[in-house]
Amino acid sequence: MTQQDWVPRLVDTTAPSGARTYDYLLGGSHNFAADREMADKVEQAVPGIRDAARLNRAFLGRAVRYLVGRGVRQFLDIGSGIPTVGNVHEIAHQEDPSCRVVYVDIDPIAVAHSEMMLAGNDRATIVQADMRDPESVLGSRTRELIDFSEPVGLLFLLVLHWVPDDADPPALVARYREVLATGSHLVVTHMTDDIQRDKISDVAGIVRSSRGDGQVFPRTRGEITAMFGDFEFVEPGLVPTGTWRPGGAGDITDDPEMNELSFAGMAVKPTT
Repeated sequence: MTQQDWVPRLVDTTAPSGARTYDYLLGGSHNFAADREMADKVEQAVPGIRDAARLNRAFLGRAVRYLVGRGVRQFLDIGSGIPTVGNVHEIAHQEDPSCRVVYVDIDPIAVAHSEMMLAGNDRATIVQADMRDPESVLGSRTRELIDFSEPVGLLFLLVLHWVPDDADPPALVARYREVLATGSHLVVTHMTDDIQRDKISDVAGIVRSSRGDGQVFPRTRGEITAMFGDFEFVEPGLVPTGTWRPGGAGDITDDPEMNELSFAGMAVKPTT
C-alpha cells in the first residue's frame, strides 16, 4: 500500500496528529515525520511513555472482554483512532461474533484506514464525526448497528483529555449517557496530573508548542469521576490504568510511574 492509498486529500501531513502520534507510540506505521517528532520529544521528556500507551491498549482488551462476559453485544468506541492490533471488534468477535461495533473518529486518516479495514464487515463500521457533537455521533449511521434500547459499551479511551474545560466535559459525556439503556457501561481512560504532575506538565507543554490538532487537558481523579455521573462503578473503581483488573504481566509495567499517567474506570447505568 502506498502512502497515497491511505492519505485523504487536503490532510496536512506536516502538522502532528494525536491519533497518528498514538499510532506511532504503539508501533504502528500510519504516521508521518511530524507525528514521530512530537512522539520522540514526549518520550525524551517521559521515558517509558510507550509503556503507558500499551497499558491503555491492554486495558481496552480487558474492558471489552469483561463487557461481553456481562452480556453486552454492542460497542460505541469514541475517538477510536487509527486501527492497530487488538481493535474492539476483533476482541469482541473472538468472544461472540454477533457483537456489533461502531467506531467514531474525526481524524480523516483514521477514518480512511478504518473504512478499508472494515470493508465487507456487516457488524462493524466507522463514522467520521466530532465527539463534541453528540447529535452527529449518535445519528443514523450509528443507529444502523446500535440499538440504544439495549445495553451498549460506550468507550472514551484517552480522548476526553483533548476536550477543553470550556466545552464542559462532564456535561458532554452526560449527553451520551442519557441515551443509553439500563445495563449499559461507560468506559473511560483519561490523562491525569494527580500523581506524576511534572511528567504530565511536560507532555502537555510539548503538545501545546506543536502545530498539532489539539491540546491536552489532564484532570484530577475528582474531575474524571464527575464524568460518570450517577453510573455505578465496577470494582475497583477509578484507578491507575494498569491496576484495573490486570490479568498478567502485559497489563501493568514494572515502572509504577508509567502506571500513574492515566486513570481508568468502568461504570454501569443503574436501574432507575
